[in-house]
Amino acid sequence: MGGQRTGKGGGGREFQRVADELRGRIGDPYPLGAFLPAQRALAEELRVSRDTVQRALRELENEGWIQSRRGSGSRVIKTQRIQSSAAKATRLRGQVTLAPFISEAFEQPDVILDVYTLTSESLDAHIRLQSERIRGGFISPQRITLRMLLPDSTLPLPYPRVKDDRNDTRLRERLRTITESHTASLLGALRDLQTEGLVPSVDVRIRHTPLTPTFKLYLLNAVEVLHGMYEIIERPLELERGEVVTALDVLGLGATLTHHVMTGDPTAPGSVFVDSMQQWFDSVWHLLSD
Repeated sequence: MGGQRTGKGGGGREFQRVADELRGRIGDPYPLGAFLPAQRALAEELRVSRDTVQRALRELENEGWIQSRRGSGSRVIKTQRIQSSAAKATRLRGQVTLAPFISEAFEQPDVILDVYTLTSESLDAHIRLQSERIRGGFISPQRITLRMLLPDSTLPLPYPRVKDDRNDTRLRERLRTITESHTASLLGALRDLQTEGLVPSVDVRIRHTPLTPTFKLYLLNAVEVLHGMYEIIERPLELERGEVVTALDVLGLGATLTHHVMTGDPTAPGSVFVDSMQQWFDSVWHLLSD
């Protein structure tokens, strides 16, 4: 982690880094109803100023993840929901994040991930977690193949944007910066695994498509799908210099995901859904992306 920084000079990058880290902890190790550590403890752990922690907590509160009260701390009031009718869901009871599904996929010798998303933020956090498991010797995949579809950065996306000013490009630039940062992070994490000889084969390919994502899609080892619609919300959003704007945005981390599994019956609803999503992804990958 970087050294201690103070005041708003800590910059938007530190503030966003802390916000990203705390979002990634919601659900595990901070489940619904749990209190986050005190601001001083978080500042010491993450090696930032309390002002930076406070800004990050305000962002999470604006997004609806936590509720903060003076003297009581910050409590988790929302986590990601996953709805599944698959038999394996009974083994994951109580797990309300994407983490156990990604973890199980990485426990296979061949890991195949096809991902369509607005940003690479969520995937980066999960890739870094699996990288730590591989380094710790807990899992040992032999091949990792990742294809990720992102929106074309030149596409005039309808969100995120300042609510009352369609010509204000700051939120679009913010989205681009966040995506580029997390994409570089996950690429580095995966390539380091191959360079260090921990995973013999790593194939990572990222393409951009001229589509506005209205949903996020994870295809896991060609047999499971996690699919969730982006809900558009209105929320206050703090920019790098402390300015607060009213934004139209989507919260991918908070999207309810539906879980579908390929079974031995090709006509079963789960099998049909997985197959149709795989065909959709392949068609966009080969015909609409570069």
